[in-house]
Amino acid sequence: MNSPESKAYRNTILFIICLATTLIPFMGSALNLAVPIIAREFSLNAISLSWVISIFLLTSAILPIPFSKLADRIGRKKIFIAGIIIFMVSTVFCGASISGLMLIIGRLFQGIGASMMFATNMAILTSVFPANERGKALGINTAVVYISLSSGPFFGGLLTHYFGWRSIFYITSAVGLLVLAGIALFIKEEWKEPDQKSFDWTGTVLYGLGLSSLMYGFSNLPALSSVVLMIVGLALLIVFVWYEKKLAFPVMYVRLFWENKVFGFASSASLINYAATYAITFILSLYLQYIKGFSSKEAGMVLIIQPIVMAFMSLLAGWWSDRTDARNLATGGMAIIVAGLLLMLFLNPITPLYLIIAISIILGIGFGMFSSPNVNVIMGSIEKKHLGMASATTNTMRLAGQSISMGIYMMIISIVVGKVKITPDVLPQFMSALHTTFIVMAVLCCVAVYTSWHGTQVRK
Repeated sequence: MNSPESKAYRNTILFIICLATTLIPFMGSALNLAVPIIAREFSLNAISLSWVISIFLLTSAILPIPFSKLADRIGRKKIFIAGIIIFMVSTVFCGASISGLMLIIGRLFQGIGASMMFATNMAILTSVFPANERGKALGINTAVVYISLSSGPFFGGLLTHYFGWRSIFYITSAVGLLVLAGIALFIKEEWKEPDQKSFDWTGTVLYGLGLSSLMYGFSNLPALSSVVLMIVGLALLIVFVWYEKKLAFPVMYVRLFWENKVFGFASSASLINYAATYAITFILSLYLQYIKGFSSKEAGMVLIIQPIVMAFMSLLAGWWSDRTDARNLATGGMAIIVAGLLLMLFLNPITPLYLIIAISIILGIGFGMFSSPNVNVIMGSIEKKHLGMASATTNTMRLAGQSISMGIYMMIISIVVGKVKITPDVLPQFMSALHTTFIVMAVLCCVAVYTSWHGTQVRK
């Protein structure tokens, strides 16, 4: 057995964490190809279909921070393992679904398992790797996310085409077994903070209720009840911040956001980036299949391009962020994303395939340039005792942003198209909704350029 200080041991942990990291992005991108088929099988309208994606994001955005504090107390490896098991069981449940409601419930529990993994994965890597290797390790982990995203459309399209959409869930669960075996055989060390006091249950409840009310309300706009939910959610989050400021051992060290401006700005940039970009793959999948008439296999071949570019760029950017000021990398990436989103406005039923591919490449370059340096900034700007919270916060910003992104799309679809099935009769309204979504996302990315420029400077 290699010692915890050895390079081989660190690389073993990196491999296992990366293998676990493949599960969630692969599932998400592969499922995007299957949603039209799922909609037909379970007779789901556009809003219900979006909840198959959004319920997972909502759950996995709320829980990582409470789980990160629990992991600090009882051990990050324990929480990581529990997350994998819950994710695997719920994934099999999803594959066996006989209704849209059963699938959505399974996706909810997938989100719980994923949140436990999100709460610990980057904290474990940051604990294991020294500062001069951190950017490289996080860059590899980020690249694996994008490789999984890129393989998801390709293999998801093939699996859906030849074996049905349920096979996506069963294959993902099988990979989870390999992760569990790797942890049992090779990782004996545990990571936790021994000075943790009583768990902050009050803060956890305030945070969970506030964030869930806000995000659920946002995703169902413009209904009046959704506005009320958003107001209640904002009020609860304000109370949560006020309450957490007074505690010596809060579930979230909220003062870190304004006491450490690097952490605060970089986290905000991450939130806005994902809010402005996550729904793009989902939208393109629907565009290619409903508007262009592609099969799931053909759409997967197109959607694979962007994540491949992202994977290459994130590796390069992660390595580079260890050697230079990450501000230029991350901010430049955000500016490129803005350009790509503006080009998306030219999509229409007769857009040539080469233009769709060119836009995907531009977006892939921008995403890859932003992500790894931004994560390196966040994880490199805080003290060791806050690593768990920083890891969970980074994933929460990402997942909350993804939920907001889907919420923006769902709100625009609800207003422009309505709660109806996507049929040839509503395709003009569908295209109008897509263009409106791209405009909103481009504006958000312009804001992220500002926050990225002011926040992304690594403190070595």
